[in-house]
Amino acid sequence: MTGSFLRLYVHEGQRHQGKLAWEWLLTQANARGIQGGSAFKAMAGFGRHHKLSEEKFFELAGSLAVEVEFIVSDEEAQQLLTLIHQENIPLVYACIPAHFGVIDPESPRPPRIGAGE
Repeated sequence: MTGSFLRLYVHEGQRHQGKLAWEWLLTQANARGIQGGSAFKAMAGFGRHHKLSEEKFFELAGSLAVEVEFIVSDEEAQQLLTLIHQENIPLVYACIPAHFGVIDPESPRPPRIGAGE
């Protein structure tokens, strides 16, 4: 199958409608029937302000990014981006063309990329 790899970046402490933004995004995607999504907390990084942040024991929480990602159809990616825009949630995103599928160990042949989907 072909579609999009949609990756969204939010601050770990960022909230929307009383929930952490990453949790809200996963909940909304799930409610819309998207097959799966994941959230990953960054260890270190910097953004457009070029301030390097890294997780330290005494550092205040909320300064690092959480990456939320989905492998979706182009239509599902557009629906999520439209929802985020309508909800006025500031975030950075990347939407990359993707080829995806599920590996079936019982199939006599391995998956083929780009042919015979």
